[in-house]
Amino acid sequence: MTETPPNTMQYRFDGPEDAPVLVIGPSLGTTWHMWDRQIPELSRHWRIFRYDLPGHGGAPAHPAAAVSDLADRLLATLDSVGVQRFGYAGCSIGGAVGADLALRHPHRVAALALVAASPRFGTADEFRQRGVIVRSNGLEPIARTSPERWFTPGFAAAQPAIVEWAVQMVRTTDPGCYIASCEALAAFDIRTELPRIGVPTLVLVGAEDKVTGPAEARTLVAGIPDARLALVPGASHLAPVEQPAAVTDLLLMHFSTAWQDTAASIPVPPSPGFAAPFAPVVPVAEIAPAAELPDASPTGRSDRYDRGMKVRREVLGDAHVDAAAAASDGFTEDFEELLTRYAWGEIWSREGLDRKARSCVSLTAVVASGHLGGLAQHVRAALRNGLTPVEIKEVLLQTAVYCGIPAAGAAFEIAQSVIQEETTPPA
Repeated sequence: MTETPPNTMQYRFDGPEDAPVLVIGPSLGTTWHMWDRQIPELSRHWRIFRYDLPGHGGAPAHPAAAVSDLADRLLATLDSVGVQRFGYAGCSIGGAVGADLALRHPHRVAALALVAASPRFGTADEFRQRGVIVRSNGLEPIARTSPERWFTPGFAAAQPAIVEWAVQMVRTTDPGCYIASCEALAAFDIRTELPRIGVPTLVLVGAEDKVTGPAEARTLVAGIPDARLALVPGASHLAPVEQPAAVTDLLLMHFSTAWQDTAASIPVPPSPGFAAPFAPVVPVAEIAPAAELPDASPTGRSDRYDRGMKVRREVLGDAHVDAAAAASDGFTEDFEELLTRYAWGEIWSREGLDRKARSCVSLTAVVASGHLGGLAQHVRAALRNGLTPVEIKEVLLQTAVYCGIPAAGAAFEIAQSVIQEETTPPA
């Protein structure tokens, strides 16, 4: 482990110094210790490089709000220790980092394993809502519900010590970095880019994973040209913890074979990060892929409209925007386009104020105008943009002075209801 500058990762090495490097990435809310039970066997063959996400496992709290930012920091760290070419295995957001590397830096990645991963993790609304809950309540609600997301019920009941270890990993994570990682997952969507992943890829998933399950895994296999699928029975989201032997065997099998194939077809310059591959083994059986994803089609509208739609969804949420689109017809569609292009594509997209400041202005303007019918959506937007309930309260107190007590009183009633709804953790 070493001191970590803001643009790099906290990391550790295991295994022989002259072996090829295998990079292993963690999931959101965990540390590099989630891979502890794979290390003894994997480090017999590779030099294992593990890293922690920002603010996880005691790593410095330098938030990264995009998967590409995490990937860039990882590459900077690998550059600093002389590693140029490597295999990569990552779980959940760690898998997203690996996919980003394979897309943007294919010459660096010799082979790839995506564990409990997805080309798009749920919906953007789900992750931004999780960020609102953490901002309002801290990480305790997330820590308390992590075992049910990560493990099968039988494992959780039989292994209380491991469950408590998992909960403690979340509790010790920096909340700001956790929220930033949620934002990174909310924005992550590589469904149309999967065919560009050109490295041999193992897609590994727990058969009982309810977070990024077999359906998401089959989407990855369908889109990545050289991908194989491995289902791990009796495992949920953290398959490396729940079924360590099975996961270790699958990784050994994949990287031994894939590295052999890659080395035979791609010249590799000498570097500390790559050595001669090992003898091949029987490849993982390929499972029939799911239906191919449809090609992305352009909107046919202006860049300003497309930019506005992106910002509108990020601020208001997919559910709200989809509902507005569903309610639109020939009479209102021009107004919806004007709203998206002008309000969101021009004003909300301008530099000069961040989104928190724009939410403060919007809340005040709505109260001042007396158009309280739109206040609820702006309170939700304010929470998503990073305002805390206390800060929203201060904005509304300020409006009481300048906009009148009755208007502010009605605004408090609406805002209180929305805040309770949005910040109450799931049961």
